[in-house]
Amino acid sequence: MAVLGWLTPRRRSATARSVLAGEAAAEAARKSSLELAELALALADETPSEPEFPVVGDNLAAAFFDLDNTVMQGAALFHFGRGLYKRQFFQRRELARFAWQQAWFRLAGVEDPEHMQDARDSALSIVKGHRVSELMSIGEEIYDEYMADRIWPGTRALAQAHLDAGQKVWLVTAAPVETATIIARRLGLTGALGTVAESVDGVYTGRLVGEPLHGPAKAEAVRALAAAEGLDLSRCAAYSDSHNDIPMLSLVGHPYAVNPDAKLRKHAREREWRLRDYRTGRKAAKVGIPAAAGVGALAGGTAAAVALHRRRR
Repeated sequence: MAVLGWLTPRRRSATARSVLAGEAAAEAARKSSLELAELALALADETPSEPEFPVVGDNLAAAFFDLDNTVMQGAALFHFGRGLYKRQFFQRRELARFAWQQAWFRLAGVEDPEHMQDARDSALSIVKGHRVSELMSIGEEIYDEYMADRIWPGTRALAQAHLDAGQKVWLVTAAPVETATIIARRLGLTGALGTVAESVDGVYTGRLVGEPLHGPAKAEAVRALAAAEGLDLSRCAAYSDSHNDIPMLSLVGHPYAVNPDAKLRKHAREREWRLRDYRTGRKAAKVGIPAAAGVGALAGGTAAAVALHRRRR
C-alpha cells in the first residue's frame, strides 16, 4: 500500500490546482506578449516604410483617371447610347450596332481602331443637328439611369484620396467631353478631358475637333494640361485598365493599373507598377457579357461578336 501511495500523485484541491493553472497561463501570456512586441519592433526596423501617397498638400501633383472599366464598368458611350435609344433618338437596329460594339470591347479585350471608328461615327450621326445644351440635360438623366450604379467603389476611393490630399483629379477618356464632364461633376472631381465634337452656334455638326482622345492623344492631353496647370508630372498619378493607355501611364511618376487587361498587367508587373483589381466573378475583358444584357437587342450583337472573335483567334 505504501508503494501504491508513492506512485499515485497527491491530490490537490480543485481551488489550488485552478490557481496554479491560472498563474502559469498568465506568466506564459506575459512572456509571449513581450516576445511578440520585440519581434514586431525588429520587423519594423528591417522593413522600409512606404512613403505616404498621395502626399497631402502637394499642389504640384494631380491624378488622371481613365473612365471606361477603370472608374466605371463598361463604356460610357454605350450607356449614353442606351439612354438616347430610350428617348427615341434612333432605331433598334442602331442599338444592336451599339450592343455589338460593346460586346466586342468586352469579349476581345482590345480597343480595336476599326471598331472605335465605327462607334464614333455612330455617335456623331446620332447627335448631329441636336443642341449641345439638350444633350447635356439628357446626359444628366442618363447618368442617373445607367451609370451611377456602375462606378467602381475602389477606384472612387482612390480618386477621393487625392481630393482629400488637396489635389485636382481629372477624368481622361475617349468619351465625349460633355458626358465625361457630367460624370466628373457627379463624382466631385475637378473636371474631364474628353473627345470634342464640333458645334456651331451650340448645334453639333457631326464632325470631331481633331481625333478621338485615345491612346497617345490622352498622353498629349495630360501633358498639355500639366503644363497649363504648372504640375510636376513626376509627382502625379495616372490610373487605367487598358494597355492603350500605357503612353499616359508612362508620363507620370505614380502609374496604376486598375482592373488591367492582360497586356497592361504584364507591362505593369515588368515595371513594378502598382496594380488594383476591383472586379469580382468576372476577371478580364475576355469573360462576361455586355453591360446592357437586359436589352433584348443585345443577344444578336453578343452572338455576332463571339463568332467573330472565334474566327480571329
